[in-house]
Amino acid sequence: MRLRDKVIIITGATGGIGRAIAARAVAEGARVLVHGLDAAAGARTVAELGAAAALHLEDLADPEAAGRIVAAALRAFGRVDAVVNNAALVARSTLLTASAAGFDRMMAINVRAPLLLIQAAWPELRAHRGCIVNIGSINALSGEATLLDYSVSKGALQTLSRNLANAHAADGVRCNHLNVGWVLTEREHAMQVAEGQPPDWHERLPAVFAPSGRLLRPEEVAAAAVYLLAEESGPVNGAVIELEQYSLHGRNPVKV
Repeated sequence: MRLRDKVIIITGATGGIGRAIAARAVAEGARVLVHGLDAAAGARTVAELGAAAALHLEDLADPEAAGRIVAAALRAFGRVDAVVNNAALVARSTLLTASAAGFDRMMAINVRAPLLLIQAAWPELRAHRGCIVNIGSINALSGEATLLDYSVSKGALQTLSRNLANAHAADGVRCNHLNVGWVLTEREHAMQVAEGQPPDWHERLPAVFAPSGRLLRPEEVAAAAVYLLAEESGPVNGAVIELEQYSLHGRNPVKV
């Protein structure tokens, strides 16, 4: 039970990576505040997780959401030991299609909301020598042409993680970061189909995208997150870990 008695806030936890992290955390002894937007998906998630989970629905675009999320965790479980900033807006944009409104919403959800949630939870995190795990993307390193706003937001989130780790190491609160590659979630599958891919697109991926022959699974990301949340990661702080199938710096031969 690597997370016994820990209370963890997980944003975007009604599906995909967030739900997988919540399930793994509960299996490791934690209690979790499941944050999301979809009431039906949230109800299913907490029903599956049982008494160790509580649900809070909130739009992270609202700057006041952070305080309400932390308050909900305190009402449900009496403390907060960790925050996992997983929720993210994913939307296509390029240099030619980017707009001020779209960029501002992307940054509000993907960068401002994590910052404000950490800020709201800070007294609890500091009191319990807690930790933060931010779920980023390999797009932080340069991104894709059709994910301009998203890539910029993930680059900013990575900087936030390292800044907080450097600035607050002496406070006893660790902040680590996962830059995640292509993951087969329900949302990703639906988005690809909506954009014209066949339903079995993920079973016929070119090696250039998936040298292993498959995409990452949410449960594999959850395993990495639990390591960073658990005491076994010790003083590890400010780490940016790439969960990808090839080296983005040296490049796998199939990427040439």
